[in-house]
Amino acid sequence: IQLLGNTLLLVGVLLVLWGLDWRLGLAMTVFTATALLCLTKVQAWVMPYWKRARQANAELFGFLEERLAGTEDIRASGAQEYTLRRLNERLYDHYRAERAANLRARTTWATAHGFYALGTAVVFGLGAYLFKAGNMTVGTIFVVTYYLGLLVHPLLEIARQAEDMQKAGAGIARIQELFNIRTALQERPTTTLPAGPLDVAFANVAFAYDNDELVLQDISFELPPGRVLGVLGRTGSGKTTLTRLLFRLYDPRQGTVRLAGADLRDLALRDLRRRVGIVTQEVQIFHASLRANLTLFDPSIPDEQIVLALDDVGLGSWYRSLPEALDTLLVGGHGGLSAGEAQLLAFTRIFLRNPGLVILDEASSRLDPATEQLIEHAVDKLLRNRTGIIIAHRLDTIERADDILILEAGHVREYGPRSRLLQDPASRFNALLRAGMEEALA
Repeated sequence: IQLLGNTLLLVGVLLVLWGLDWRLGLAMTVFTATALLCLTKVQAWVMPYWKRARQANAELFGFLEERLAGTEDIRASGAQEYTLRRLNERLYDHYRAERAANLRARTTWATAHGFYALGTAVVFGLGAYLFKAGNMTVGTIFVVTYYLGLLVHPLLEIARQAEDMQKAGAGIARIQELFNIRTALQERPTTTLPAGPLDVAFANVAFAYDNDELVLQDISFELPPGRVLGVLGRTGSGKTTLTRLLFRLYDPRQGTVRLAGADLRDLALRDLRRRVGIVTQEVQIFHASLRANLTLFDPSIPDEQIVLALDDVGLGSWYRSLPEALDTLLVGGHGGLSAGEAQLLAFTRIFLRNPGLVILDEASSRLDPATEQLIEHAVDKLLRNRTGIIIAHRLDTIERADDILILEAGHVREYGPRSRLLQDPASRFNALLRAGMEEALA
């Protein structure tokens, strides 16, 4: 609104000057157009500096958020001095970026005032010429000088608003960059997944993050519907990457991943992720009600179904002790919950979705013995009439597996039925059991 008002004032003053004398009107119109053009050029010159300032601001607050979340670990490891040094570096980068942007933004004001001085000189020079020629009186020159002040005022206001627009423009440019990012996952849904347990097939799959070396190479196996696969391997062998490909967070570099005989690229992402459930070590708790955390903000799930799922995972008594039941507000992070309670809530989410494939990625590695007994019963129910993939280092976590897949350095070292591998003294799985699986896979 202010910009529109100043623009109208600018046009009005120019019309008055054209009415007084066409030569004055022409001179002031050229003056105004030149001033606006220069201000626009200055704005375009300053914009990258405001963009860098916004980037430095985002990095500073990202650093603060990350370090505040890890305050306990920082104190426990004695990293306070290092963290403060890094904070000082971020603050200094932010100060330099903001100073550079603000100093250059002042050129907008300098340009506007410079044009005011130039305009005054033009008015007096042209006025003196016309006065000598007898075409203008001293009173008219005074009026023109007064109108020049009126003309410069909106220019200065536009300059001030231009600085605000520079800051806003830098922020908008950063947002536009995010909008311009396109996912590498192209959907071409031509089929849907059936109800019930889903079979899984990897055929000559290779994968690498970005342009790094291959994390998975020539991965091939088939898991029939309703069976449970135990995936073993050292840290960095590619176990978690395997689950990310199944969830289609990434596409393989080569080969095909199939569910129920369908290439994942032929499925709608929404349909795929509705039929695949995953529980990991890290469980995200949102700052929302217990109901919203369990349904993931899906209002179509009735409360009766939620309560039944809580009973199935052994959280019924805990739920009934809450003061506001399903309306109880959980805070972010772990929501004030223990690691075991958080993972049991993650199991409840899976029960509510009723997927055909369940992936347990180290799902019980952080549970205390008492809570692990609760979850063992829940896992049995969760895997009933579903296909399952269990990723773990510990023997007791995969005792319910029907088949075993061992990964080493991104390759399939061994794959087959657990009973057969267990009876084969030459198998890698048998050797792991004899050596103590936890130690061998550490």
